[in-house]
Amino acid sequence: MYDSILVATDGSDDASIAVDHAVELANRLEASLHGVAVVETRTAYDNAIVDPEEARRRLRTEAEESLEEVEQTARAAGVPVVTQVLEGVPHEEILAYVDEHDVETVVVGARGRSSFRRALLGSTVDAVVRLSPVPVIVVGEEGWDRSEP
Repeated sequence: MYDSILVATDGSDDASIAVDHAVELANRLEASLHGVAVVETRTAYDNAIVDPEEARRRLRTEAEESLEEVEQTARAAGVPVVTQVLEGVPHEEILAYVDEHDVETVVVGARGRSSFRRALLGSTVDAVVRLSPVPVIVVGEEGWDRSEP
């Protein structure tokens, strides 16, 4: 069915559910697993209160921590995984990764960390679903029974 699966994470609760789902799917299908987290570059801080470089470092640290969860979950299931922190516009980076690595399906959480940020920037999930050349599986707390992948 799928030989390669990408899970995109931002560390949110729904992203954690997506990680669990992607790892289980990769395990069952014996598919390769890729994990990505994107440091958002559209959220610029250009004032005397927030240092833009410090904000970028904090976002990168959060992305790395999100990918550690992917690695730990995959390792516990015996699923090999490749992870990468990307920087840019999230949906664009996710879709570029899909294209560059011949990924056959994408798994994402239904909601990210911040509904306020989504209102300002547009929904990453919506853009991935609309623009992806491969199937996208959207999971969330309401939409997935953890006992059934």
